Amino acid sequence: MSQLVDVLYPVPDLRRTAISSLRWWESRRLLFNKVVGATGMVTLASVSVFFLLPPHTLGEFSLLGMIAGSVAYGIAANLCYSLGWLAELAARALWGRRAPDVGPLLFRQGLIFSVGLTLFPVLLVAMIWVLQVVLAIVS
Repeated sequence: MSQLVDVLYPVPDLRRTAISSLRWWESRRLLFNKVVGATGMVTLASVSVFFLLPPHTLGEFSLLGMIAGSVAYGIAANLCYSLGWLAELAARALWGRRAPDVGPLLFRQGLIFSVGLTLFPVLLVAMIWVLQVVLAIVS
Protein backbone atom coordinates (compact mmCIF):
# COMPACT_ATOMS: atom_id res chain seq x y z
CA MET A 1 0.00 0.00 0.00
CA SER A 2 2.88 2.36 0.74
CA GLN A 3 4.14 2.21 -2.85
CA LEU A 4 0.69 3.08 -4.17
CA VAL A 5 0.53 6.04 -1.81
CA ASP A 6 3.99 7.13 -2.93
CA VAL A 7 2.87 6.99 -6.57
CA LEU A 8 -0.46 8.76 -6.12
CA TYR A 9 0.71 11.30 -3.54
CA PRO A 10 4.27 12.23 -4.50
CA VAL A 11 6.23 14.90 -2.70
CA PRO A 12 5.96 18.15 -4.69
CA ASP A 13 8.89 19.93 -6.28
CA LEU A 14 10.27 21.90 -3.35
CA ARG A 15 12.74 24.06 -5.29
CA ARG A 16 9.98 25.38 -7.56
CA THR A 17 12.18 26.47 -10.46
CA ALA A 18 11.34 25.74 -14.09
CA ILE A 19 14.20 23.24 -14.42
CA SER A 20 13.43 21.48 -11.13
CA SER A 21 9.77 21.25 -12.10
CA LEU A 22 10.69 19.73 -15.46
CA ARG A 23 12.97 17.22 -13.69
CA TRP A 24 10.19 16.39 -11.20
CA TRP A 25 7.78 15.58 -14.04
CA GLU A 26 10.29 13.73 -16.18
CA SER A 27 11.36 11.56 -13.24
CA ARG A 28 7.79 10.22 -13.21
CA ARG A 29 7.28 9.78 -16.96
CA LEU A 30 8.59 6.20 -17.02
CA LEU A 31 6.20 5.24 -14.21
CA PHE A 32 3.33 6.91 -16.09
CA ASN A 33 4.25 5.01 -19.27
CA LYS A 34 4.49 1.71 -17.40
CA VAL A 35 1.08 2.12 -15.76
CA VAL A 36 -0.70 3.33 -18.91
CA GLY A 37 1.15 0.75 -21.05
CA ALA A 38 0.16 -2.12 -18.74
CA THR A 39 -3.40 -0.87 -18.80
CA GLY A 40 -3.23 -0.75 -22.58
CA MET A 41 -2.10 -4.38 -22.68
CA VAL A 42 -5.12 -5.36 -20.58
CA THR A 43 -7.34 -3.39 -22.95
CA LEU A 44 -5.82 -4.99 -26.06
CA ALA A 45 -6.18 -8.48 -24.60
CA SER A 46 -9.77 -7.87 -23.47
CA VAL A 47 -10.88 -6.34 -26.76
CA SER A 48 -9.21 -9.20 -28.66
CA VAL A 49 -11.19 -11.73 -26.64
CA PHE A 50 -14.47 -9.99 -27.49
CA PHE A 51 -13.57 -10.15 -31.19
CA LEU A 52 -13.05 -13.91 -30.89
CA LEU A 53 -16.35 -14.62 -29.11
CA PRO A 54 -19.48 -15.56 -31.04
CA PRO A 55 -21.63 -14.21 -32.68
CA HIS A 56 -18.57 -12.73 -34.49
CA THR A 57 -20.40 -9.56 -35.54
CA LEU A 58 -17.95 -7.01 -34.17
CA GLY A 59 -16.26 -6.79 -37.55
CA GLU A 60 -12.79 -7.61 -38.77
CA PHE A 61 -10.07 -8.03 -36.17
CA SER A 62 -6.88 -6.29 -37.26
CA LEU A 63 -3.87 -6.85 -35.04
CA LEU A 64 -1.83 -4.42 -37.12
CA GLY A 65 -4.55 -1.79 -36.76
CA MET A 66 -4.67 -2.29 -33.00
CA ILE A 67 -0.90 -1.98 -32.72
CA ALA A 68 -0.84 1.16 -34.87
CA GLY A 69 -3.66 2.64 -32.77
CA SER A 70 -1.79 1.76 -29.58
CA VAL A 71 1.38 3.50 -30.77
CA ALA A 72 -0.59 6.62 -31.74
CA TYR A 73 -2.38 6.52 -28.37
CA GLY A 74 0.95 6.21 -26.54
CA ILE A 75 2.36 9.24 -28.37
CA ALA A 76 -0.78 11.26 -27.62
CA ALA A 77 -0.66 10.21 -23.95
CA ASN A 78 2.93 11.41 -23.67
CA LEU A 79 2.11 14.71 -25.34
CA CYS A 80 -0.72 15.20 -22.85
CA TYR A 81 1.63 14.23 -20.01
CA SER A 82 3.90 17.08 -21.10
CA LEU A 83 1.01 19.48 -20.55
CA GLY A 84 1.26 18.71 -16.83
CA TRP A 85 4.54 20.48 -16.24
CA LEU A 86 3.53 23.26 -18.64
CA ALA A 87 0.34 23.82 -16.60
CA GLU A 88 2.36 23.86 -13.39
CA LEU A 89 4.77 26.44 -14.84
CA ALA A 90 1.82 28.52 -16.07
CA ALA A 91 0.32 28.50 -12.57
CA ARG A 92 3.61 29.68 -11.12
CA ALA A 93 3.92 32.40 -13.78
CA LEU A 94 0.37 33.54 -13.08
CA TRP A 95 0.36 33.44 -9.27
CA GLY A 96 4.07 33.56 -8.45
CA ARG A 97 5.09 32.16 -5.05
CA ARG A 98 1.42 32.02 -4.01
CA ALA A 99 0.80 29.27 -6.56
CA PRO A 100 -0.09 26.00 -4.84
CA ASP A 101 1.98 22.90 -5.45
CA VAL A 102 -0.21 21.61 -8.26
CA GLY A 103 2.31 19.11 -9.65
CA PRO A 104 1.26 16.14 -7.47
CA LEU A 105 -2.43 16.87 -8.04
CA LEU A 106 -2.02 17.18 -11.82
CA PHE A 107 0.09 14.02 -11.93
CA ARG A 108 -2.42 12.00 -9.89
CA GLN A 109 -5.47 13.20 -11.79
CA GLY A 110 -3.75 12.79 -15.15
CA LEU A 111 -2.69 9.24 -14.30
CA ILE A 112 -6.16 8.27 -13.12
CA PHE A 113 -7.80 9.84 -16.18
CA SER A 114 -5.32 8.14 -18.52
CA VAL A 115 -5.96 4.72 -16.98
CA GLY A 116 -9.73 5.23 -17.24
CA LEU A 117 -9.49 6.43 -20.82
CA THR A 118 -7.28 3.48 -21.71
CA LEU A 119 -9.81 1.03 -20.23
CA PHE A 120 -12.81 2.70 -21.90
CA PRO A 121 -12.64 0.60 -25.11
CA VAL A 122 -13.15 -2.55 -23.01
CA LEU A 123 -16.42 -1.17 -21.66
CA LEU A 124 -17.51 0.02 -25.10
CA VAL A 125 -16.73 -3.27 -26.88
CA ALA A 126 -18.32 -5.28 -24.06
CA MET A 127 -21.54 -3.27 -24.33
CA ILE A 128 -21.62 -3.68 -28.12
CA TRP A 129 -20.96 -7.42 -27.80
CA VAL A 130 -23.76 -7.87 -25.23
CA LEU A 131 -26.15 -5.94 -27.48
CA GLN A 132 -25.21 -8.13 -30.45
CA VAL A 133 -25.70 -11.32 -28.41
CA VAL A 134 -29.13 -10.13 -27.31
CA LEU A 135 -30.03 -9.25 -30.91
CA ALA A 136 -28.79 -12.66 -32.11
CA ILE A 137 -30.95 -14.41 -29.50
CA VAL A 138 -34.04 -12.33 -30.27
CA SER A 139 -33.83 -12.66 -34.04
